[in-house]
Amino acid sequence: MSAEALLLAVFSGLGWFWWDSLQKREIAIRAARAVCERAGVQFLDETVALSRMALRRDASQRARLYREYAFEYSSGGEDRMAGRVYLLGVRVLSADLIA
Repeated sequence: MSAEALLLAVFSGLGWFWWDSLQKREIAIRAARAVCERAGVQFLDETVALSRMALRRDASQRARLYREYAFEYSSGGEDRMAGRVYLLGVRVLSADLIA
């Protein structure tokens, strides 16, 4: 394999990973927004931050990327509390408000 082909493969892989990460981040934002709406609290900054990523197996023993996202919410507008969203592949495992 030539150096150019290898470089193209590496950049293509990085581009795919970046695009895939953006898609998973949007899933996490929707999950965080939904858990905040159900609890009647305010989803602050309308964003999540990736806090952990690892390879894990799903129920059918296929390797998937596990992602943990952190977000902040407020019950009265003056406080900031932490929340977490857990993804395995495209599946939301849970979205929790941490008091």
